[in-house]
Amino acid sequence: MVPVIASWTGKDMAMFELERFIADCESAVLAGGQGAVREVLAQAITDAAGILAVLGEPRRAEVKVLYRSPRLTILNVLWPPHHTQAPHDHRLWAEIGVYCGREDNIFWRRRPPNGDWQIEAVGGGSIIAGRCHSLEPEAIHSVNNPLDRLTAGLHLYGGDLSMQPRTMWDGETLVEAPIDHARDYRAMDVYNASLFRQDAGVQA
Repeated sequence: MVPVIASWTGKDMAMFELERFIADCESAVLAGGQGAVREVLAQAITDAAGILAVLGEPRRAEVKVLYRSPRLTILNVLWPPHHTQAPHDHRLWAEIGVYCGREDNIFWRRRPPNGDWQIEAVGGGSIIAGRCHSLEPEAIHSVNNPLDRLTAGLHLYGGDLSMQPRTMWDGETLVEAPIDHARDYRAMDVYNASLFRQDAGVQA
């Protein structure tokens, strides 16, 4: 089953405030679950300028935990240019809102045992700045930043993401293994190191 992508364009949102956003998301989890959180994120993500004013202009590639509780995880994810993340799951519902750049997704599903591949692609979608998409708990997806600059987004999950027994699939062989973000962090380190060299060159 292809995860449903939901695009939202919330209106009449006051200036983004991180503490209020977190409190609204926590209240939404208790009041209405994923759908209610989706509405909060949909409104917030339309104010890209407000988010940038609070979180800063994207400069370094990183994954920063903005909030974590047993009910909710909020990450600020800044993907390096042209980076592709291997297929993976979350074991939780997810709401992803891009506020700078573009994120391309491929959606996957498990294949029957003893097949040539353990998973197969079943769809895709692009998320531009100001839009969101929704993922069900069983969703498997891979993420690509197709741009020459950072893509930044707020990633919300319906629980403590760090406590989930998550899975990823090798980008070449599509063989399943426990989640490991080492490749993503290496790509971030390489990009950030290139910024340091550029800055050093300018100063020289």
